[in-house]
Formats: sequence, structure tokens, C-alpha cells
Amino acid sequence: MTRLLIHAEGETEKGFVRTVLAPELYRYGFTSVSARFLGSARQGSRRGGIKPWNAVREDIIHHLKEDQGCLATTMGDYYGMLGTGPKAWPGREETTALDSSQHVARVEQAIADDIGLRMGSGFDRNRFIPYVMLHEFEALLFSDCHKFALGINQPNLAPKFQKNPR
Repeated sequence: MTRLLIHAEGETEKGFVRTVLAPELYRYGFTSVSARFLGSARQGSRRGGIKPWNAVREDIIHHLKEDQGCLATTMGDYYGMLGTGPKAWPGREETTALDSSQHVARVEQAIADDIGLRMGSGFDRNRFIPYVMLHEFEALLFSDCHKFALGINQPNLAPKFQKNPR
């Protein structure tokens, strides 16, 4: 069976993995679906936010080598990724010359290439599929007014959230 570890940006993403994504993936045969913070699995005091690529890469590679039967991915937003300097994320700086519709694909490919290169020629690249969100994950939480109201334990607010102020 398949195990999946999602290297997530923060608490909101980890909660989403635990309460929404994992139960759905279990229905499709996954035996373990979990999340931990991007690049900070061993740094308990540093929570949330995008970490420098070198820390994230080290954590992903460690996990892939430690559990050779797992799949891994990322869950972080594009705009939080450093674009220049020694802590920059792969492909991020090159996206400035691209149309915004190409930003995520470029960064995802560069991340996959970097991990694949560092894992070596025997690495099955299908075990790591990076996922980058163009916008903040939290913005998606406001897309369904009813579910958002339920999520904050205030179902009576749903009609107010849906009301058009114009």
C-alpha cells in the first residue's frame, strides 16, 4: 500500500491534510497520509511559513531516503518562496520573465529536477511530485461561505457571508 508525506507550509495546510485530504485518499488505497512543516521537521519552534529551499530540500531528501516505499509532495504558496540569493527556491527567480500562468509549473519542475538530481540516477522520480499553489491556501477557505461558517462553528453567519454588499 502507499504512504504519502506532504511537506506543508503551516498549521492550516496540515489541518487540511489531516481532516479533508487524508480521509479521501484512504478511500483510494493510501495507508498513511500525513503532513509536516516544510523544512522544519526537526525544528519544533519554527512553525509555518515557507522556509529557505536548502532546509526544505534536506528534509525532503532525508524523508525519501528514510522511507523508500513512500511518496512525497509539497504544499506551499509560490509568493512565499524566496526568489533570490542562497536560500532561493529552484526556478523561482526565472519566473519573473514568464507570464504568471507559467510561474507554478516552472517552480514545480525546477523543484522536481533538483530533488531528482540530488537523489541520483536510481531514484524513481514518480515518488516525489511537488505541488505549489499560486495563491495563499487560506484564500480557498473563503470560497464556500457555508462551509467556512461551519468551520468556525458559526453556521448562522453563512447568510451574512453570502450577502452581496452592493
